Amino acid sequence: GTIGGMIATGFAGPRRIKQGSVRDHTLGFRAVSGRGELFKSGGKVMKNVTGFDLSKLMAGSFGTLAVMSEVSFKVLPVAEKTRTVLIMSLGDNSAIQAMSTAMNSAFEVSSVAHLPEGVAKRSAIPRVADAGAAITAIRVEGPAPSVVARCEALRDLLGKFGDVEELHTANSRALWREIRDVNYFKADGYDVEDTSTLWQASVPPASGAAFARQVLSSCDGEALFDWGGGEVWLSLTNQDDAAQGFVRGAIAQCGGHATLIRASEGIRRAVNVFQPQDPVLSSLGKRVKESFDPRNILNPDRMY
Repeated sequence: GTIGGMIATGFAGPRRIKQGSVRDHTLGFRAVSGRGELFKSGGKVMKNVTGFDLSKLMAGSFGTLAVMSEVSFKVLPVAEKTRTVLIMSLGDNSAIQAMSTAMNSAFEVSSVAHLPEGVAKRSAIPRVADAGAAITAIRVEGPAPSVVARCEALRDLLGKFGDVEELHTANSRALWREIRDVNYFKADGYDVEDTSTLWQASVPPASGAAFARQVLSSCDGEALFDWGGGEVWLSLTNQDDAAQGFVRGAIAQCGGHATLIRASEGIRRAVNVFQPQDPVLSSLGKRVKESFDPRNILNPDRMY
C-alpha cells in the first residue's frame, strides 16, 4: 500500500508487459542496513552512476536486506484516454492466442488479461459481470484520436476469435483496477484461516493455460490470467500444504516460479512460500543477505 512497499515486494500491475517492472523504474534510494549503517545507491535522474546498481537488488527483497528511508523513481504521464477491447466467450487456450495476437500487433496495447466465466461474473463492471461468459480484455491508452483508431483496428483484427465489444474510459479504468488488485479472489472479512489459498505464478505466456489446467485438474479452484498469460493467479481450496506439490510440479513442467501469496500462518511456515532455488543461487543469496544483515534482524523468517 506504499511506494516503499511496492519496491520492496517488486510487485507490478497489468502494464508490466509494456512499461516494465518496478525495478526498471527505480533510480536510487537511501537505506539503513542490518549493521546499522547508512548508505545510498543510484541517484535522482537517469544517468550513469558508478558502483553497484543496488536498486535492482532492493526490488523484491521484501525488506530483508535494508530499511529504505528514501526512494527515487521514474514516472510517466497519465494517459489522456483509456479503452478496452473485450472478446467474449473464449476458452483459456484461445484467449492466450488472442492476447498474443494483440501484443504482437502494431497497435501498442498496454495490458492484456483473461477472466474465465466464473471470475468475470464477480466483476463490478455490469457489461463484464452480466456477459455470462469468459472475458478477454485488451487495454489501449494514449491520445484520444490514436486510441479510437487503434481500438477500431484491434476489433477488426481480433473479430476472428469471437464477438467483440468495447469499454470506454471510466469502466476501463475500473476493470483494470480490479485485475491489478485481484479483487475477484478477495474474501469478506478476510479471515485467512477460512479463505482460499492464493498463488501468484510467473510462467512463459504460451504455457499459462496449460499450467493452470494441470494444477486445477488436481485441485478445486479458479485461475485469472494477466500479462498475456505470463502471470497466473490461482485461488485454491485450502489444503494442509497449500497444494504446493501440484503447483511446484506444474512449474517444473513449463518453467517459471510461483509465490504463495495468501495462506494461514501455519501453512506458510510449513511450505516454501517462495520458489525453491538451486543450491548455487541459494548460496549466493545467503551470502548477499549476510553481507547486509549478518544478525538476521530485518524481517526475519520472511525469505531466509
